[in-house]
Amino acid sequence: MARSVTTSRSLQKFLISPRRSLTATAPLWAARSQCQTRQSSHSPLGNPSAPQRKKVTINTLRSLHQKDEPITMITAHDFPSAHVADHAGMDMILVGDSLAMVALGMEDTSEVVLDEMILHCRSVSRATNAAFTIGDLPMGSYEIAPEQALESAIRVVKEGRVQSVKLEGGVEFAPTIEKITRAGIPVLGHVGLTPQRQHAMGGFRVQGKTTTGALKVLEDALAVQAAGCFAVVLEAVPAEVAALVTNKLKIPTIGIGAGNGCSGQVLVQVDMSGNFPPGRFLPKFVKQYGNVWAESLKAIELYKSEVKSRQYPAPAHTYPMVPEELTEFERLIEARRV
Repeated sequence: MARSVTTSRSLQKFLISPRRSLTATAPLWAARSQCQTRQSSHSPLGNPSAPQRKKVTINTLRSLHQKDEPITMITAHDFPSAHVADHAGMDMILVGDSLAMVALGMEDTSEVVLDEMILHCRSVSRATNAAFTIGDLPMGSYEIAPEQALESAIRVVKEGRVQSVKLEGGVEFAPTIEKITRAGIPVLGHVGLTPQRQHAMGGFRVQGKTTTGALKVLEDALAVQAAGCFAVVLEAVPAEVAALVTNKLKIPTIGIGAGNGCSGQVLVQVDMSGNFPPGRFLPKFVKQYGNVWAESLKAIELYKSEVKSRQYPAPAHTYPMVPEELTEFERLIEARRV
């Protein structure tokens, strides 16, 4: 601390000439401050602009379902991804545990923990004005007992600032879902392929391909509906089976790899927007709508090239200095040399 104070005093002594009073320099300093509106090294996104549509609620989703209008849902894992999803008009934004792989570089969803999910939920919620937000309950945060699940759900809603939670499982988790919904927290169910249980399923395998398997999907979907879920995700289920299950339910189904007979669809944002290099494995059901990787790579390579050639930064990217201040600074440097 003492060293810092000494340095500051030395700098003042160097910069302030005996022949130049502080009063004389005041107008120049004022002029310079008017030229500089922002000097931070980053550009904050700030608060999202005012929404051009009404806030999506549970009632909105029910209305869409009643009108047979497909419900749109996409994942987001941070402020920028939620910001663009909300502006694109998504009905629902899911902070899915898939962020373990696509945002945190983990092997699978079983690695991510509740505290990490809450952090990402909070980031997404700050960017979302209109879409209905859902936070995934990660593996290990709800399986032990319904009371544990309720405690986790309360944290996700209260600390993560989302409107609902999602959990995987059918009949066996009906009491857990009922416990959470009775506390006033909306729950999105998830049946069919449940990635958190991939090891018990022998990997990421399509569910409901046999009569027995299809009946299991239907049984699970009916169970989570009876337990109070406002909607249910059907993952990796034959389209015909998903359509029949959808027709048997009173709540919306959100398909992912389950055909277009569902009440709505969901995709992982980084998959459908092309955030990864060519050659990365994508599930069969993913349609890539963009190529963010190629655009980002092109921009960064161009930036590197312009820095190396000194094309960047150009005068347009630098901060101006009042000519009188520059002249005085140069004079002080020259005087110092003498």
